Amino acid sequence: MTKELLVVDDQPGIRLLLTDILMNAGYEVTTASDGREAVDLLGERQFALVMLDYKLPLIDGLGVLEKIKEMGQSVPTIVMSGLVEKIETELKEFPHVKQILAKPFNIEDIPVIVEKAINRV
Repeated sequence: MTKELLVVDDQPGIRLLLTDILMNAGYEVTTASDGREAVDLLGERQFALVMLDYKLPLIDGLGVLEKIKEMGQSVPTIVMSGLVEKIETELKEFPHVKQILAKPFNIEDIPVIVEKAINRV
């Protein structure tokens, strides 16, 4: 069974790049360009993993994490940010955040990071 991932980033280039990498690794990919769209999609269906940008329009990454928690979901999440050191502390309260991925990231690492996050219980 193909695992469906949700990629949330307001930069079209990053959404496209991650979609490409993840589809080549055998995943189905759905994308959202802002936090509100992400929350709507999370309310509609189940995802194996969420790749979530920290800085987003409408609802930021932290807001999306709060909504996931409120919905009672524990979908594994990878948070992407250029400010890793500044956000580590506030992300500790979300056990479903499996990793913080620093931007810019090495695209070759993405399939391995995603696979680990999905399989880590």
